[in-house]
Parts: sequence; structure tokens; C-alpha cells
Amino acid sequence: MANNTTTAALEIRDLHAWYGESHILHGVNLTVNHGEVVTLLGRNGAGRTTTLRAIMGLTGTRKGSIQVNGHETIGLPTHKIAHYGIGYCPEERAIFSSLSCEENLLLPPQLKMQGAEARQPMSEAEIYEMFPNLAERRQSQGTRLSGGEQQMLAVGRILRTGANLLLLDEISEGLAPVIVQALARMILTLKKKGYTVVMVEQNFRFAAPLADRFYVMEHGTIVERFAANELQAKMPVLNELLGV
Repeated sequence: MANNTTTAALEIRDLHAWYGESHILHGVNLTVNHGEVVTLLGRNGAGRTTTLRAIMGLTGTRKGSIQVNGHETIGLPTHKIAHYGIGYCPEERAIFSSLSCEENLLLPPQLKMQGAEARQPMSEAEIYEMFPNLAERRQSQGTRLSGGEQQMLAVGRILRTGANLLLLDEISEGLAPVIVQALARMILTLKKKGYTVVMVEQNFRFAAPLADRFYVMEHGTIVERFAANELQAKMPVLNELLGV
């Protein structure tokens, strides 16, 4: 099936996932359309990070359906899933500490896309324009970058691969407000460029102005879903579910 406006960028149906014998996801259903920013909300342990990891094939057993641009990926290994244009930025960032900022950016290969129109990898110049901090620190070792700079670098590496569906896990966690603002500008820039973004976020104030739609998870399943224009009406429910 071709990548087009009528096919969702990501379609998850009745997804179950396990770590060993622990059954974590219990029938997750969600849809992400092309060019959308979608945020998964929920308390710690609700299953949000596991959902991102399951999309990438990084959990144990998975059952159900995960379609990327209309192509079923539930039975594929992680390295093949990535070739459907998915970039995953885990909470731990995984920067190569012995390499410089620039070497980290140059490391990822361009993905050979399967079943999707390849997006041109974002150039170093474009990434440095989006993240001036990285331009200033391009020769600095990974270990010498601040937490915020490491987070920018982790996202920049994904953009160098040509991925067009970005899975971002808690990218604002523990960062200074000025860095969080820079990351918010990044999300808006990516949205304007046509990227599709799925975010797991604990920082509701960061996520709320950025997302087109929200899914709320509890005990490994989706318990609420609503669009950005319904946010105010849903605040009483969110206060109850999240304590925001």
C-alpha cells in the first residue's frame, strides 16, 4: 500500500506486549496521521514507553497489528522496522561519549526506505540552524555536552537518517526551561516540514501546546483520546487521571 494522505502514518490495533512473563500492554489502539504531533500521556508505569518500544520491536513477545504507512511490521525485527522511516529517541539518549558532537551526527547511515517515500536526510547545516548550541559545540566530546545538548544531538542523529516518523521519549525531562523552549521550537519546526511525531511526555505544560491529539494510557491500555481543541473540556478528566 502506498504512502498517501488516506493511509495513516501509524496504525496500532489490539497491541499486546510482554517483557518476559510480564504482560505490559493490553490491547492498545491508536492512530497517527501524516504530519501530526501526537502525545501519549499517563502516569509512570502506564505503558507509554513500552508502546514506543513495541513499535520498534524492542519488547519481548508482541501480538496485534502495527502498520506503518499501511505496511504490517509486527513480525519484523528492529533493524527492518527502522527502514520503514521510523526514528526512535529513547529516554537514555545513547550518545557515543568518545565521539565529538559532529562525529555523532555523521555516524548514522541514511535509511533505505521500505514501502515509503524516502525523506532526504536533514543536513548538518539544517540541524545546526535548528540547534545553534550544537553548532557551537560541534568539536566537543559527547561527555562534555550538557543534558540538553545531548538531547538535541540524539534528535539530530535521527534526522540525519531520513526518518519521517519520530518516536520521542521524555525529551524534556530534567532539562532547563530555556532548553525545553528550544525543544518546543524544534517540534514546531519539524511539524512545518511535514514530519510525524509521537511523544511520550510527563511534562504536560511542554506537550499541551504542541500536540494535535492526545492519548491517555492507564494500566497498559488507552483510556482517553481527544483532539487539541478539546483539551480545556478534558482538563477535569486529566486532573483525575494524571494529577496535572
